[in-house]
Amino acid sequence: MLVPQGSAQFIKVNVTLENGEPVFIYTDASGEQCPGDVTITQASTVTYLLNDQTGKGLKFVGVGFVTPFDEVIDAVTISSDGLLVQLVDLDRTPGTTKFQFVLSNTANTLLVLSPDPQIINRPEN
Repeated sequence: MLVPQGSAQFIKVNVTLENGEPVFIYTDASGEQCPGDVTITQASTVTYLLNDQTGKGLKFVGVGFVTPFDEVIDAVTISSDGLLVQLVDLDRTPGTTKFQFVLSNTANTLLVLSPDPQIINRPEN
């Protein structure tokens, strides 16, 4: 998915249970399934919306990065209700960063990790 500057990009993070295990399916604004990856060519903010269909009270509590110091993502914010995560990418550093969403639940005190979508920076310089 390519994100142009100035547009709000939303990706829905749909979580269901299959045999008691969380299954993550990402969909774009038109409802089409996508891998959750985003390619950035200009400064942008990508918003991930949680659609918890597990009945377990999932909420975003963090975003974990494999390479947190690569400067691909500049900031992360999480809404107070835990349903939105925004990744701010000023697109100054070319490269790819992988991350996982960290979610809490109301069934126990364990945390849930998502599969790893990625942000790919391709500055147009």
